[in-house]
Amino acid sequence: MATGVGIDPARIAQLTEREETHLNSETTGSARMYARSRKVMPMGVASSYQARSPHPIFLERGVGSKVWDVDGSEYRDFHNGFGSMVQGHAHPAITRAVAERMPQGTHFAAMTEDSVVVAEELARRWGLPKWRFTNSGSESTMDAIRLARAHTGRELVVKMEGSYHGHHDTVMVSIGIDIDDDAVGPANRPNSVPYGGGIPACTVAQTIPVPFNDADALDARLTELAGKVACVIMEPGMMNIGVVLPQDGYLAAVREVTLKHGVLLIFDEVKTGITIAAGGAVERFGVTPDIVTLAKALGGGLPSGAIGGSEEVMASIESGLVYQVGTYNGNPLSMAAARASFLEVMTPDAYAHLEHLNDRLHEGLGAIIERHGFPAHVIGLGAKGCIVFSPDPVLNYRDWAHKTNGPLNELAWLYNMNRGIFMTPGREEEWTLSVQHDDADVDRFIDVFAELASDLTS
Repeated sequence: MATGVGIDPARIAQLTEREETHLNSETTGSARMYARSRKVMPMGVASSYQARSPHPIFLERGVGSKVWDVDGSEYRDFHNGFGSMVQGHAHPAITRAVAERMPQGTHFAAMTEDSVVVAEELARRWGLPKWRFTNSGSESTMDAIRLARAHTGRELVVKMEGSYHGHHDTVMVSIGIDIDDDAVGPANRPNSVPYGGGIPACTVAQTIPVPFNDADALDARLTELAGKVACVIMEPGMMNIGVVLPQDGYLAAVREVTLKHGVLLIFDEVKTGITIAAGGAVERFGVTPDIVTLAKALGGGLPSGAIGGSEEVMASIESGLVYQVGTYNGNPLSMAAARASFLEVMTPDAYAHLEHLNDRLHEGLGAIIERHGFPAHVIGLGAKGCIVFSPDPVLNYRDWAHKTNGPLNELAWLYNMNRGIFMTPGREEEWTLSVQHDDADVDRFIDVFAELASDLTS
């Protein structure tokens, strides 16, 4: 694993110890809450991705671009619920819509007008005519894969090595792997490796990883597996290892390759959808897949997801061949929030504002990197972006694992948290802006990074 270029590992370790000691001393309320939660919850958290040693940070409330923890500390939120809160916290339009819906009934397992309006808006923005709702990203990708298998009559699934598509068995393959382990196989033809226990070997064998940004490797695998692959599922831009963008022409090449082999193409837009453009990656990159999956930002803070597809593909649901079901699908509260989000919040002006903020982040952080000769570069688009702690481009998972500086990612997170910037815990260091962020929020983020860069290079 890379430890960085031009940065003394001992200095990183020294600063990490200092910053961690400070954060722990300032979050004693979280420590006390954790002592309670670990008695009744495995690892003391609701999801393993919320875990942190020696304790996670417990939040109490959020308004606009800010959140407060149980110790009363205020943070500018650049984590935004793993990218779900591009609308910001407690947005007035969304809270009003949910408050108005609440006394009229919160659940029927029956249709409401809001679900029709949201589906119409999805069809308009993504250019795919038919949509169904789910309750999460995992449900969306699970249903999309089942739909692809039924439609094609095939069973194998191809995914990008290192990409995360939810927690159902089919996609819990080749994520977070140790690339120095011989079991993972060569870079251009990776092996299928389960992500943790409890995943049947037969399921693992049905999911085939290929490297991102390599259409030739995809073509070779589909040729080898001719007539057996139902779909290729991929994030148009990888967003669980920071942000890894598609190279020019790559997505168009993937579309061409999948059409050549009669394989359905699924864009997992759980993270890119709504955040990088009004019509997500389909709009941003100009390539239309057979199926799109959405979640996270769709519900404006309420659990919601969706799958959209062509008339031909979605006919497999219409005919009864595929049962796409769920008691809470199209829940009235989630649909009211999504409707308000689409019609009142995520407007053209909102996207212009996000681009403005991201441009300022890109320019400000880039200037600091250049001034200090810091081993990093910046990627940003729409509401999404990150500092990549590598001077070299990262094109896929193995690049990220070999080239980026894990200890420096951890130190950057600590610097942010100790200076009022709430960021995604872990090594990916990805930010999500909200429409309620302003220039002052961006300036603070830049100032904190300037302090980090100065402390490491002076």
